[in-house]
Amino acid sequence: MPEILLPHAWEPRAYQLPFLRHMERFATGGGGRAVLVWHRRSGKDATVLNFTACAAHRRIGVYWHMLPTATQARKAVWDGIDASGKKVLEQAFPRALRAATNTTEMKIELKCGSIWQLVGSDNYNALVGANPVGVAFSEYSLADPAAWDYVRPILAENGGWAAFIFTPRGRNHGHALLEMARRNPDWFAQVLTVDDTRRADGSPVIGPAAIAEDRAAGMAEEMLRQEYWCSFDAALTGSYYGRVLEAARREGRICAVAWEPALPVETWWDLGIGDSTAIWFAQRTGEEVRLIDYLEASGEGLPYYADALKARPYAYGRHLAPHDIEVRELGTGKSRRETALRLGIRFEVAPAQSLADGIEAARAMLPACWFDEEKCARGLAALTQYRRAWNDKTQDFSATPLHNWCSHGADAFRYGAVARGAGKLGRAQLAAPHAFPVLGGR
Repeated sequence: MPEILLPHAWEPRAYQLPFLRHMERFATGGGGRAVLVWHRRSGKDATVLNFTACAAHRRIGVYWHMLPTATQARKAVWDGIDASGKKVLEQAFPRALRAATNTTEMKIELKCGSIWQLVGSDNYNALVGANPVGVAFSEYSLADPAAWDYVRPILAENGGWAAFIFTPRGRNHGHALLEMARRNPDWFAQVLTVDDTRRADGSPVIGPAAIAEDRAAGMAEEMLRQEYWCSFDAALTGSYYGRVLEAARREGRICAVAWEPALPVETWWDLGIGDSTAIWFAQRTGEEVRLIDYLEASGEGLPYYADALKARPYAYGRHLAPHDIEVRELGTGKSRRETALRLGIRFEVAPAQSLADGIEAARAMLPACWFDEEKCARGLAALTQYRRAWNDKTQDFSATPLHNWCSHGADAFRYGAVARGAGKLGRAQLAAPHAFPVLGGR
């Protein structure tokens, strides 16, 4: 068999070398971490894929390349073709190195014994039991941040590495990770704009003519700043709440928000059955709405959430749920509203309103909102990323939201918004904050 040199048929550019040198220190284990915020078409995925191919032959194990969704992973990487017209994966993982290729699972088994697989962060909890030793989070700023929470302890235990590659999508969890990495000497952090990248001959990777062409084709200036100059201040294109949340941050309304024991706490729920349940914890004083806490979990029943509410020191007012709380389960004949009542949670049904009207109600309420930055971090990320779905056929945004991990937190927030003018906050029935006879009431 002919000898194959890795990386195969790929020569790194000068600006890609600092990342590769950093990660080489951890080639056989040791937990390397890196955050790459590189501009569009800078070769982010190619750089990490080629590093992974080398790493997989140095340390036998499971390696993941994770995109926000499995569908996106298939389109962008599994079926991807590079600028030279070659299949991306044929270059990084040539056929001569493979023992098997599973197209359905987007998995490559290498002759050396390692396994490389494309996965989606939208389904990370379906990967329970796997033990990856290297994970690349591609387009991390659009991914479910809970995927990193799931993978992190695995990599910490087995000495695995992680690389996060993305362009900015506002000051969300990607921005927070970058700022943390900049402060941590053990992490590698790098931001590269079009002004920072050059080919071997010294020419820019993306020149002014290419950017001018995008501008002439209708790409918005905020999108150009985001994609080519890595601006975190441009609101996510298609985002329903991005601009107003950026205003909240500028005005200092995303900060440490103290729980006020004298005020009742109301909760806004999006109840999942096969997916996540999201709960916002809010206090109102006058027109001001204080979001003091947020809870989201998947695969849990109502008793789990009842216990979670009991564990918090809040005196509760009303608990708002969507209309499907009234639907009766075939197995028991009881609605989840009845089940919740037996657990001490007295739900009110949020007023019926169209999705579009509910989104407008949320937009109208957001200027009155204060968010606890730490306790509501995941909820804030969901609101920031909540956006219209993109239609590949029309090359435009559709009128409906993209259903992904953001939907649960955004829907729960919307129920609170539509109820904002539907009556005053219910009076807490608890004698003391720690009491829990019935959660809620009028």
